[in-house]
Amino acid sequence: MRKLMVINNLSLDGVMQAPGRPDEDRRGGFAHGGWSMPYNDAVKGRTMGEGMTKAVDLLFGRRTYEDFYSVWPKRTDNPFTPVLNQSRKYVASRTLNESLPWENSTLLEGDAGDAVARLKQEPGNDLLVMGSGDLLAALIRRNLVDEYMLLIHPLVLGTGRRMFADDGAFETLTLVNSVPTTTGVIIATYRPTTGQATT
Repeated sequence: MRKLMVINNLSLDGVMQAPGRPDEDRRGGFAHGGWSMPYNDAVKGRTMGEGMTKAVDLLFGRRTYEDFYSVWPKRTDNPFTPVLNQSRKYVASRTLNESLPWENSTLLEGDAGDAVARLKQEPGNDLLVMGSGDLLAALIRRNLVDEYMLLIHPLVLGTGRRMFADDGAFETLTLVNSVPTTTGVIIATYRPTTGQATT
């Protein structure tokens, strides 16, 4: 069975919105876009690079897919670009159609949770979600996540879209790895212990 993994940047108050660029996601009047960038260092880069060397299939919601496609194929001098281009990409969307523009992209049909549960049963690479907050919330509700790698940044944003919703279920996690960076980011890897991931 394929595992479903999550990699996300988080503030100490759990915000995951727009970590990479000021214009990444301004929903709700969010004015702190790009908040994770001052915390980049060699440790963070190396840890993310190690993750990108593993063969995974990517799983996106529509907004994150379109944002990644608008940015990454143009970054021809970045070693992550060919990895992202060549990876199989699954997209959960009710508004996109089958003619997805990024190579190796497949539109998931029907309910996203049902589609991902089916994907987990199929042979193939493990699945990785980055960003995709609305999709991720649906997958968390279905207990489909097997592992979280959270890059926890030493700042409180006070506003923005959070990864774990106020109406979410009780959940305990086991810490399986942690890496501190030179800028105060803790890269923590957790696996669920209650609500074990299901198909």
